Amino acid sequence: MAAMIRSRLTDWTTLLPLIAVVVLAATWNRKLSGPLVILVAALLAGAVLAAVHHAEVVAHKVGEPLGSLVLAVAVTVIEVGLIVTLMISGGDKTQALARDTVFAAVMITCNGILGLSLLLGALRRRVAVFNPEGTGGALATVATLATLSLVVPTFTTSRPGPEFSPAQLAFAAVASLALYGLFVMVQTGRHRDYFLPVTQEGSIIPEDADGDGHADPPSTRTALASLALLVVALVAVVGDAKSVSPAIEAGVEAANLPQAFVGVVIALLVLLPETLAAARAARRDRVQISLNLALGSAMASIGLTIPAIALASIWLDGPLLLGLGGTQLTLLALTAVTGVLTVVPGRATVLQGGVHLVLLAAFVFLAASP
Repeated sequence: MAAMIRSRLTDWTTLLPLIAVVVLAATWNRKLSGPLVILVAALLAGAVLAAVHHAEVVAHKVGEPLGSLVLAVAVTVIEVGLIVTLMISGGDKTQALARDTVFAAVMITCNGILGLSLLLGALRRRVAVFNPEGTGGALATVATLATLSLVVPTFTTSRPGPEFSPAQLAFAAVASLALYGLFVMVQTGRHRDYFLPVTQEGSIIPEDADGDGHADPPSTRTALASLALLVVALVAVVGDAKSVSPAIEAGVEAANLPQAFVGVVIALLVLLPETLAAARAARRDRVQISLNLALGSAMASIGLTIPAIALASIWLDGPLLLGLGGTQLTLLALTAVTGVLTVVPGRATVLQGGVHLVLLAAFVFLAASP
């Protein structure tokens, strides 16, 4: 038992959040030098990975549907914390940061994570197999959320520019939250089997001895420890993000990149753990789990972030720009159409994976060079 406690205390998921909080306290409200910026940025990335790890542990312990909500809320707190922190410190330059970050998250998940998962799954079995009913429902939810929150503001006329009126923003926030909640109920309730991995013949693959599709849950002590460390990690993420936000914006400006690229950086940082987890699942021939992570992350990014940002906008100065531009609308439409053609058969080859990865590359290139 003593050896297990020592191992737990020296584990990187325990040490990194604690170190990040200590460094946060030491550097709070100070102008950071170059080496300190690198240190804080590294600890920020580590705290993000640790936070999602501990959220997964807690989620596994409490079960569904609370488990999915714990992980989604944890990731959303990280994303919203980064967005609000940069919007407060950035002034007028960051009025579109929420839109840029959410759109980047959709493109990274629906093209990057999904494409990588299909590519790895197809390389392993020549054909990646998944459940089209569950994946199709998830994709439809993502497309609806993205359209209501990011496309409609471009065409409304109550406010000048790609901006919702307060009533429209409130409707979009409530609709997003309702759709996300409905999807969680479907995924964890009557149609849960639609989201479990399947064999090449289409039957469900059991994950453990009792065949319920999940590994055995952690102990109560482990879950409580992860809950405490999750809170510590989230504090470290939001605080360290505030410390390095001037350096992020200065780096983007020095590289002659558009301000919208800051949103891409935030989305890449937040979605790194999900990307790694999806790749591991695909290599284990669990492509359905990878797709659940990809589309679930996209859903949480919109369905939870938009309501949170709408609430935060009460205290933020200036307009909240959510509507996409012409290039972004084209990429989103192409992603939706390609996603439908990929999902409907329930089987994909390296071609489909490659197509989605090329779409991600096009998004990143056009974000850097609009």
